[in-house]
Amino acid sequence: MKIVSWNVNGLRAIHRKGNWEWLLKESPDIFCLQETKAHPEQLPDDVREPEGYHSYFSASDVKKGYSGVATYTKRKPTFTDIGIGAKDQDDEGRVVETHFGSVVLLNVYFPNGKRSPERLQHKLDFYDAFLAHIEQLRTQGKSIIFCGDVNTAHTEIDLSRPKENEKISGFLPEEREWMDALESAGYVDTFRHFYPNKKEMYTWWDMKSRARDRNVGWRIDYFFISPDLLSKLKKVEILTDVYGSDHCPVMIEIGL
Repeated sequence: MKIVSWNVNGLRAIHRKGNWEWLLKESPDIFCLQETKAHPEQLPDDVREPEGYHSYFSASDVKKGYSGVATYTKRKPTFTDIGIGAKDQDDEGRVVETHFGSVVLLNVYFPNGKRSPERLQHKLDFYDAFLAHIEQLRTQGKSIIFCGDVNTAHTEIDLSRPKENEKISGFLPEEREWMDALESAGYVDTFRHFYPNKKEMYTWWDMKSRARDRNVGWRIDYFFISPDLLSKLKKVEILTDVYGSDHCPVMIEIGL
């Protein structure tokens, strides 16, 4: 099964620019989009209900044109859910959860903490609530895959200028500590599993400074899996040749 995850920075924008066609031609079994910035009723019919896919959306209740995630899957889920069951965390449209028997896929757009100390705290609270949620799913015998824009580079090799960004949200010690805790709980960063020391592989670049042209970037988009799925993981790729957003897609192939 091929699964693609991509922060599209506006679903209507990638449709307008023609990048939606790339997704359909790629024809993954599942694709998970973040920062869709749209409610379903605002989308063209071919984006809301593409042929051959079941589609599931979570949109922001706070304001339109903000946040949002969408999951498209050829295989119909056995169960779907929106959010992580925390009212103060679920009003920004950040999680679509799809169950395929005992395997749960969570498509997540984690908060950005750069705007203010309050938003940083909101991000950290979301991190904790999310980890508690997936741990609860594991107690129910579920295997976990989650993907999306985590909005944090975990280690120094996950961004091009670590020293200059030590005091910037996205590379703060407390944000990175949560990712340490995630791995301590057993979750596997699929890219680092295959490429533990590979450098200069990024998924986000600042558009204003044309950083992508110079590959001055951050790896902040991930696939994590619970350890019981590791033997089924076949392939991981960062699709740096795909444009249309300030992020590029990431992809895994996994036997499910």
